[in-house]
Amino acid sequence: MTERPRFTFSCTVLDSPDAQELAAFYERLLGWSRHDDEPHWVELRPPGGGAGLAFQAESAYVRPVWPAGPGDPQMMLHLDIQVDDLEAASAYAVTCGATVADFQPQDDVRVILDPAGHPFCLFL
Repeated sequence: MTERPRFTFSCTVLDSPDAQELAAFYERLLGWSRHDDEPHWVELRPPGGGAGLAFQAESAYVRPVWPAGPGDPQMMLHLDIQVDDLEAASAYAVTCGATVADFQPQDDVRVILDPAGHPFCLFL
């Protein structure tokens, strides 16, 4: 077997019709700073290092549906974000530009939709 080369997880990339707009939302929400900033590509990095979050403009972007039904565009992934106060964090996410999803499958988790429709979960 071939020796495994070094792999370093760098970031998760979210497609969006507007990379700048979605990056600005997560910048406000998370308080992270921009590492790369181009018109169609933005990468945010957390303070203290670690894997980042990037945003790529995609002209053919299709907004996912939550929860998806038959034939609906489904989410490909979601982010889990731990918070210390679920209600305050949900309210803050809304002031940043998010929407609380109508369907909430758990009492101790809030499904939130970012401006491009990507679901993410806030949890304690």
